[in-house]
Amino acid sequence: MKKSSSSIVLTAAFVFALATATFSQTTHLHLVLNAVGTNFDYGKSNDQLQSFKKRVVGAQLGVSFQAGITPRFSVVPELYFIMKGGSLKADNPITLNESTLRLYVVELPVLARFHFGKFYVNAGPYLSYNIAGRMNIEGSNTLAEKSINVLFDNSINGFKRWDSGVQVGAGYFFNLKKSRLALDVRYCYGLTNIANDVERYNRLLNISLIVSRPWKKNPFARK
Repeated sequence: MKKSSSSIVLTAAFVFALATATFSQTTHLHLVLNAVGTNFDYGKSNDQLQSFKKRVVGAQLGVSFQAGITPRFSVVPELYFIMKGGSLKADNPITLNESTLRLYVVELPVLARFHFGKFYVNAGPYLSYNIAGRMNIEGSNTLAEKSINVLFDNSINGFKRWDSGVQVGAGYFFNLKKSRLALDVRYCYGLTNIANDVERYNRLLNISLIVSRPWKKNPFARK
């Protein structure tokens, strides 16, 4: 995991350095404020838990920077806070009662974006850090309601701080008078098992509307 995380960080640093060295006319900075639907893939137990899985809605807040390299290619580094997690219905084999796990995460993806007129596709790696988490288990006649903080350690019920994966998606730009509107659809596929007991891989579908303005004068551009 350390090698994987280091490779993603080095890749992100290299791409960002390249992006700040030369720009085209398609350079935008915008605020990311969105609601996302998240869930888990449970690895070997996924088939057994499939009928119990429920999507959890979380918030996403941060910034996205599209650095134009050519008219058809740009690099998009992003940094945001995001709420991830998943829920299981009652009678599931892990928590028995209905349960919801939420993780509070800082995430850094770096995407390669290819433009085809107003349409684009993008893909790239992400690295994230789990700041905190909480598990809520509903009560019943036989079991009391529980709300416990997630432990990030090597214990049986512990979780991992670092996560990595890939993001793929597509979007479409609508030109406005002084800005532009983008409809962005993205799927995030976690590659790291973040739990020590039952396998958990993050899965996330993000559909967002983004308003941004182009940079009139780029302070990083070559003179």
